[in-house]
Amino acid sequence: MNKRRLVESIHKKVGFPKRETAAILDTAIALMTSALVSEGAVLISSFGKFEVRQRKARKGRNPKTGEPVMIPARKAVAFKASRVLKERINEAHRRRDTG
Repeated sequence: MNKRRLVESIHKKVGFPKRETAAILDTAIALMTSALVSEGAVLISSFGKFEVRQRKARKGRNPKTGEPVMIPARKAVAFKASRVLKERINEAHRRRDTG
């Protein structure tokens, strides 16, 4: 699902105008981004946790030339699904696979 489809789905469920729904979603994303930058984590109950993790420097290869290159250390956002989300996904797949 992309952002446009998410706005459409929220609009249908809640009934807010699409423009207002998009503004609310943009605000939520901006607040989450700000929290990741300042606090390093965002926890959404029954959904999961987004957190900033440090990645070590490592060796890589230039795919075009095959030449070894050093990839510098960096920070990356990771997501860990909650137990509730994992159970819902697994239950849905079990029903689909047996149906």
